[in-house]
Amino acid sequence: MNLGQNIQDLIPQRPPFVMIDKLLHSDEKHTITGFRVNEGNIFVENGEFREPGLIENIAQTAAAGAGYKSRFSNDRVAVGYIGSIRKLEIFALPKINDELITEISIEDRVFNVIVISGRACCNDKIMAQCEIKIFINDAV
Repeated sequence: MNLGQNIQDLIPQRPPFVMIDKLLHSDEKHTITGFRVNEGNIFVENGEFREPGLIENIAQTAAAGAGYKSRFSNDRVAVGYIGSIRKLEIFALPKINDELITEISIEDRVFNVIVISGRACCNDKIMAQCEIKIFINDAV
């Protein structure tokens, strides 16, 4: 299910720093995105999508979910900043032309801080998972 949105309408990031291609699902607690790794990506090195790209992919999945909810309620898309990353595990690195399916779950929300858990998978294999604390800047 592609939700028919231009992904750049949902996230504050702009090329070459966009690490998701499409929004597949979003509800109050979960968001799922897809991303095909291409050779020109800034995080591709020696044919592999490196660790910072995987982390950013998970964070942008959270941003896409928040952006989708904002668009649905006719609010502006807020900017978020990674405050901390915990429990990071990198199991494998995707290759060029691999498609990541990334899912995040909102674990906690207190004022302008959201804690998410995320997992990026490729071919039904977990590539990376972590917990990210995101600070939302409502003033931007």
